[in-house]
Amino acid sequence: MKRFLGFLQKEFRHIVRDRRTLLILFGLPVAQVTLFGFALTNEIKNAPISILDHSHDEVTRKLSEKILSSGYFQLYENLYHEDDICRSFRKGKIKEVIVFGENFAERLGKEGKADMQILADATDPNTANTLVNYTRAIVMTYQQSLNGNKNLPLHITPEVKMMYNPEMKGVFMFVPGVIVIILMLVSAMMTSISIAREKELGTMEVLMVSPLRPLQIIIGKVAPYLLLAFINTLIVLSLGKFVFGVPVKGSLVLLLAEGILFILTALSLGILISTVAVNQQSAMMMSLMGLMLPTILLSGFIFPVSSMPWPLQWLSNIVPAKWFLHIVKDIMLKGAELRHIWQETLILAGMASFFILLSMKRFKLRL
Repeated sequence: MKRFLGFLQKEFRHIVRDRRTLLILFGLPVAQVTLFGFALTNEIKNAPISILDHSHDEVTRKLSEKILSSGYFQLYENLYHEDDICRSFRKGKIKEVIVFGENFAERLGKEGKADMQILADATDPNTANTLVNYTRAIVMTYQQSLNGNKNLPLHITPEVKMMYNPEMKGVFMFVPGVIVIILMLVSAMMTSISIAREKELGTMEVLMVSPLRPLQIIIGKVAPYLLLAFINTLIVLSLGKFVFGVPVKGSLVLLLAEGILFILTALSLGILISTVAVNQQSAMMMSLMGLMLPTILLSGFIFPVSSMPWPLQWLSNIVPAKWFLHIVKDIMLKGAELRHIWQETLILAGMASFFILLSMKRFKLRL
């Protein structure tokens, strides 16, 4: 019995001394519960919207205050002309535009009714539908407060228009998201596993004593995945276009160029993971937990980032998939040009440069 207790004590000490094991045992559950607990929600909070008020009277001001104070919305900007609506949507920052017609309060008092328009960004149909329902409910509550005990009730009629996806097809949301996930999967995970396999089998040392330089070895390892990921992009775009009817309203050349930039970012992340991982299994686990979960949960693919707590919103800014998803949706569904997405492009380029330099430096030191 003493031998068994001694062996058991040795095993506990071995686990406690291994920081990686402790991180997996205790850190991973906390991270998963935190991510899933805050990200997996159907509630939408602080959704950025714009308001175009042609009337600027007391009724529209109070109704705007009701909408913004509900907790579901926050004002991104005030618009002053109809032409500003598309420009505001193409920035990729807002989810909805509320338009009040001219002489709103006057028409409501004289005719007993007034019209307003709700324009929603339906590139994410679920979010758009939820926000429209929120807005309608707030308008209905305000209308009831205006009526009180009046014999002739006042009517505020919201006209709803779904922008960029009038038929509310869910595939318009999933095809851009699938492109992001596939590129991250093929580029980062497969690259990290490929290089980790060479290290695990001991063939990396053979490559290092060959006439090839380290940079040439890295390029040779990642070039096939760059080509394969690019081909996968073409396949997904073709299926989306010809099978599901997802349009590419913007420049296809610009979309493919942005795709190559994201692939380079993912490849550099794969190289960085391979410098830390000691074998293929650890490389796969690090890729899945460190890249795939943030890509799905924090990119805005399924759940809106604006509804998450501010720490997760801040964390989402360092997830490359978030910025590439904005780019893909804006080009495919909104017809955005480079001048509309230059900020996201610049951020991706900066991330790609940083990860490439860091991964190359660590790769040389590791070897």
